[in-house]
Amino acid sequence: MLEVLDVSGLATLQDSGRRGWQSYGVPVSGPMDWFAHAAANSLLHNSVDAVTIEIGLGEIAFRALRDTTLSVCGTGFEVANYVWTFPLWTSFYVRAGWRVHVKKISGGNWAYLAIAGGFEAKAMLGSKSTYLRGGLGSALRTGDIIQAGKPAAELSKLAARDFPVGKYINYNQSPIIEVIAGPQADRFTDAGIQTFYGSEYTLSKSFDRMGYRLEGNPISHAGSADLISEGMTMGSIQVPANGQPIVMMADSPSTGGYPKIANVIRADLPLLAQCEAGVSKIRFREIMIEEAQENFRKLNKAFKTPKG
Repeated sequence: MLEVLDVSGLATLQDSGRRGWQSYGVPVSGPMDWFAHAAANSLLHNSVDAVTIEIGLGEIAFRALRDTTLSVCGTGFEVANYVWTFPLWTSFYVRAGWRVHVKKISGGNWAYLAIAGGFEAKAMLGSKSTYLRGGLGSALRTGDIIQAGKPAAELSKLAARDFPVGKYINYNQSPIIEVIAGPQADRFTDAGIQTFYGSEYTLSKSFDRMGYRLEGNPISHAGSADLISEGMTMGSIQVPANGQPIVMMADSPSTGGYPKIANVIRADLPLLAQCEAGVSKIRFREIMIEEAQENFRKLNKAFKTPKG
């Protein structure tokens, strides 16, 4: 059980997402960085679907109201627990009354704090993920008390564990993001396609959980930049009339009316999610769907066996 002492930026409760409601216009939501979310849970032997606290673009401080074990994964943060400082991708024991501060340092956008037993929250439409625009859940505020479930093992046995993140994923600010061709790739000129794959883009400061606006060489359309709205998912890359791509993220609308040039593969969504506005240098590379599936399977193996 944790009490929120102070919060800046955006802190919300997220499980792995709300599926089955997109046909009604409800986004999947869930974590921006699904890998870090799952890793934080894995360190504590929670289900990878268990609720974590997603901390974005700011900091948060808690007081433990009972003994517990926590873990924090992501990039661009560090953790102060009582008188000690811990790196990310580790778990640590917390005594009742101790203060835990997840501090923003540099790079990255999102961190995920998990608790032994998972955080408890009210399920809405089959998920406990927060979707602020839809009024499903709310951002955490000072004074909030967050309950936890029953741990899967003794607290001491869940502490002092490391997740071997470098074995699976390389977070950096110059990523080559792999994509599969989008359904409207033929609505762009050959030069536009070459621009997309041959250019370097940076993340605009105008970004949020709905979408990442990128800035770089404009991509030319073969005709109109508008189309009849159709379905899209997290990772869909729309290109409006100004030629600047927008990558749909966790709170992506379920439909959109701009041509989609490509779709970021699931295995690379964490890399893009952690790109820093105005700093990142992002490039894209097309791969086939079979390779995209294999890349996801390799990442998912990280959570099949508890790491000690």
